[in-house]
Amino acid sequence: SDGSIRLHQMTSEYPLMQWNDSTNGQPIIALQWALTRPAVFFVLDASSNIYIWDLLENDLLPVAKQAIPSDNVVTMAILGEPEKTTGLLGIALAKESGLIDIQYVKKKWALH
Repeated sequence: SDGSIRLHQMTSEYPLMQWNDSTNGQPIIALQWALTRPAVFFVLDASSNIYIWDLLENDLLPVAKQAIPSDNVVTMAILGEPEKTTGLLGIALAKESGLIDIQYVKKKWALH
């Protein structure tokens, strides 16, 4: 609810990493790992901002942020086929108006 993200290992109750206020205090609506690249995850906040984290590139801050203007995004789903090497990785955004928007992610965040 405060924008904090914690990365846990299954064998410990204590986080390996913790990022406080990662969304400038906005609640996190959804967080999902990329299907095609293990160190990348996506965060959607309550203000319809999407943050891309690539822990191999920067483990302190997101590597990109994209605001989705005008129509609130209520949830997201990550699309991709991990067994294929095409590098296609997408984000399906469900908007408050009922529209679904699919955006593709740059290959540098999609490929192994």
